[in-house]
Amino acid sequence: MQDIVKNLPGQPPVNFNHYAGHVKLRPEEEKALFYWFFEAQEASSSKPLVLWLNGGPGCSSVAFGAAQEIGPFLVDQDQRIKFNKFSWNRVANIIFLESPISVGFSYTNNSDDLSKLGDRMVALDNYNFLIGWFERFPRFKSHEFYIIGESYGGHYAPQLAEIIHERNKNGPYINLKGFMMGNAVINNPTDLKGVFDFALYHAIISKEVHHGIRENCDFRTIDMTRECTLNLAKLLNAYSDIDIFNIYSPVCLLDFETQVSSTPNVVHYAVSESDIENMIPSVAYDPCKVTQVQKYFNKKDVQKAIHAWFPKMLDYTLCSGENDGRVPFLSTRYGLQELQLNVTKEWRAWFEGREVGGWVEEYVGGLNFATIRGAGHQAPIFKPREALSLFSHFLSAQPLPSSRF
Repeated sequence: MQDIVKNLPGQPPVNFNHYAGHVKLRPEEEKALFYWFFEAQEASSSKPLVLWLNGGPGCSSVAFGAAQEIGPFLVDQDQRIKFNKFSWNRVANIIFLESPISVGFSYTNNSDDLSKLGDRMVALDNYNFLIGWFERFPRFKSHEFYIIGESYGGHYAPQLAEIIHERNKNGPYINLKGFMMGNAVINNPTDLKGVFDFALYHAIISKEVHHGIRENCDFRTIDMTRECTLNLAKLLNAYSDIDIFNIYSPVCLLDFETQVSSTPNVVHYAVSESDIENMIPSVAYDPCKVTQVQKYFNKKDVQKAIHAWFPKMLDYTLCSGENDGRVPFLSTRYGLQELQLNVTKEWRAWFEGREVGGWVEEYVGGLNFATIRGAGHQAPIFKPREALSLFSHFLSAQPLPSSRF
């Protein structure tokens, strides 16, 4: 096959094939997404197929997911490849997708496409990529299929899953079984509340700065007061000397000035175009309507009547590295509280070997929320063994170990 990778410089010998290339999305478009696909190390014909999506928006799944986190070939400090013994292709076939267009090696020949970018367009492009990819790799069409999104992938994964579910009714069938989100950006107001609460609880900001943000910032709107802006600047400055993506890890000092100047992107990064559109109140805004509608559609009988698609059809897991200050586990917890889900198994420790790997809680409908102890924003970088264990249990639909082994 033309996409097979045969001569990757410095590649260690392996017993599996991997492929890379572009998939054009639709004949009438000038867009193509780049992928890197690794077959499972053993029994690839019977292993699940996984699509990995990094966040950003704008982070490369090849540069981050494949080359730093969960791929079989990790790039070391000397720009050499080393084999990752905790690679997730030990238990699955994995596609790393560069998305949206213009990220990494993905491209468009029509500059107008860039002005149309948004969550919905990204989801449609990712779906069209999958249709084209399965035409290129038809032997994987029947495999159980999972989506994994990290950080802003907390938007990408469920939105792609929704499109697949809808189009499976009449279009090409994709055997979607579930999705997983790591340190996921989900809901702007609760995500940012988690950011400044986390900073206070970890002694990064003072009580005064925390109070100033809490009292003056309304993250449901784009109109920030002067007091809000001043206190957010203090929050950002507090993170200027440490790594917000893992507050206890050392910082890179190779390009100090660039790193410091990029710090203010912390808050901007959390706000997408779709977030802004949804946060602007209309003239006839009813402040209670969101809560009322949310409670209504969370009723089981309502969901059954309208044929809501999630309950019991898919397994889905949220996982968080506990040391991440950018999308803290607190943000995910606050977001889950907004859903008002019933807990089926209360918060408990889970184990990897003799040590605590993290903590986990299970909710009605098949949703699990797990933390990875000692990990940062890109959990597999900091705790590869524990991340692989969590992923393996997710695929097998088995509970995380509740005792040492």
